[in-house]
Amino acid sequence: MNETPPQETRTPNEAWFETRWWWRVKMWLQWTSWLQYLPNLVAVVLLLVLAGIGALVGCWPFLLVDLPLVLAGLLFLNLIFDVVTVRYSFHPEEPLPTSLEHLGAFELLRARVSCRSFQKRLMSEEHRQMVLSLAERTSRPEHCLSPHPIRFEYVDNPLVVWPAVGTHEFLVAIAPRAYHEMAVVDVGRSLQKVVIEATRQGLATCWIGPGADHKSIIKHLGERFDPEKDHIICVCGFGYRSRYTPLAIRLIQKTQRHRLDVQDLFFADTGFTKPLNTNARPYRDFGRCYEMCQWSPSSYNAQPTRGVMLAENARIRRVDFCAATHSRYYAMVALGIWLANWECGCEVLGKAGRFEQLSSEKRGEGPFPDLPRYVISWMPEEMGSSG
Repeated sequence: MNETPPQETRTPNEAWFETRWWWRVKMWLQWTSWLQYLPNLVAVVLLLVLAGIGALVGCWPFLLVDLPLVLAGLLFLNLIFDVVTVRYSFHPEEPLPTSLEHLGAFELLRARVSCRSFQKRLMSEEHRQMVLSLAERTSRPEHCLSPHPIRFEYVDNPLVVWPAVGTHEFLVAIAPRAYHEMAVVDVGRSLQKVVIEATRQGLATCWIGPGADHKSIIKHLGERFDPEKDHIICVCGFGYRSRYTPLAIRLIQKTQRHRLDVQDLFFADTGFTKPLNTNARPYRDFGRCYEMCQWSPSSYNAQPTRGVMLAENARIRRVDFCAATHSRYYAMVALGIWLANWECGCEVLGKAGRFEQLSSEKRGEGPFPDLPRYVISWMPEEMGSSG
């Protein structure tokens, strides 16, 4: 009698490869914090294989035998060093970082980089209270753009995250389970304001989206998380930067320092066909605000936000902020970060304004492409709400 073979089961949002053994091994290595050391080991093995092949072939001994052996030895020593100093924190005590209060807002945002390795010490009580106070204040309804509440929960346990190592203190961003686009934008905007001030005080921060294990987070939140009402958007690690970082993560950081040109991010028309000339009037009045958006963090450095500067009679009429992808979460968080940085820059320049979602009628004539898609506008205060 023929029996129907058992069907492979997976959760509704699970991709096909997530049921494969090699993916589960990869995730196990990631969640147990061993994945960042694997590239070194793989490189060592490949170099040893190359040296073995070179020895068998017997030609070009320096290139095929000696050099691979030397490189394999150096990488293996580096692997041992990384495991000892990072994985097991066996190294001299590191100094506390200094405050960056002497920097202006533009220099501060330019100096901030995501921290991938934290010291094992916890934040001082003063720094912790500063972070918690700001998180509570920026997430209040009167400071948000959406009527749907968001909040930040503090966790002082080593959550399972990637690729940051040594992180012990987090803010977990929570929005309503029912999806509301502007609530997700509020998460990015509100949390970025906390990140800016934390950076000013010398703290290191790391936005973590796809690299956070929600099961681990929910476990540590306990009764503070209601799966029927709450949805975890992202987490952000806070602490003090460590100089000890695994080689693989250092290489990842190098690749993520690249940014698109401002002309690829800002445009002078709603059809996104005219790259913005930031040196022309009246666009140049906003100076380094463009740069602050350009260097905003985003998931995998995707930079999914675009800006449209609309001028009339040599004055900025409004600034449209748009999402370049259909992502419902990470693109909206990234857009919220842009809004916070834009506000920060405008405040320094004395440019007053407010955010407003405009109807298609108020936005005027298009074209309005499917992507990038409109989300919200910044309206200069003196121009009112006329579209």
